[in-house]
Amino acid sequence: MGGPMGALLGFIVGTVIDFTESSRRKTAQGDFRVSLIVLAAAVMKVDGKVVKSELDYVKQFFVTQFGKLSAKEALSLLKKMLKKDILVRDICIQISENMDYSSRLQLLHLLLNISLADGAINKAEIDLIEKISGALDISRSDFISIRNMFIPETDSSYKILDIERSATDDDVKKAYRRMAMKYHPDKVSHLGDDFRKAADAKFKKVNEAYRKIKNERKIA
Repeated sequence: MGGPMGALLGFIVGTVIDFTESSRRKTAQGDFRVSLIVLAAAVMKVDGKVVKSELDYVKQFFVTQFGKLSAKEALSLLKKMLKKDILVRDICIQISENMDYSSRLQLLHLLLNISLADGAINKAEIDLIEKISGALDISRSDFISIRNMFIPETDSSYKILDIERSATDDDVKKAYRRMAMKYHPDKVSHLGDDFRKAADAKFKKVNEAYRKIKNERKIA
């Protein structure tokens, strides 16, 4: 929690003590939660307004994952972050240097979830999330894969699996195994059962994409 993130959080030390416990697992969970809250604040206010549905989604997410007390603390931190200038790129670089790739993919997934919580596509928010993805050192193909889980494009099932429609049936099967491994909830098990459950959504989207392609091609 040093660097630009630490500087940003320095003014509310009392609020974030719960996020920085000493055990390795608790520290990983806390760092992820704080990273999510800070980046969510940046996304929510990029268009100059904060939509109630986004706040409600964040609140419900934390209530579901961590209980009412933790959700209350998270929302308190979020509301403070919404009033601060956030050096998004600097903070993303710090996160990238200190967080494993699978956890960064999960951050990206949750940010898109928050952005689309009101059922509308906000271009300013999606553009910022794309920039965040790049600053987090997430590959372009992985960003497109996760974005298509929320904003379907032409051949979205293929894009989720990171392949072209021209791929052979064997290539489809290999791509499914590769992406299923990449997005498997166990990849973020070090964050605890709560975030592992949240990661199920990505895994299910991969399976849905594979089933759709299998049905189209009548793959056994």
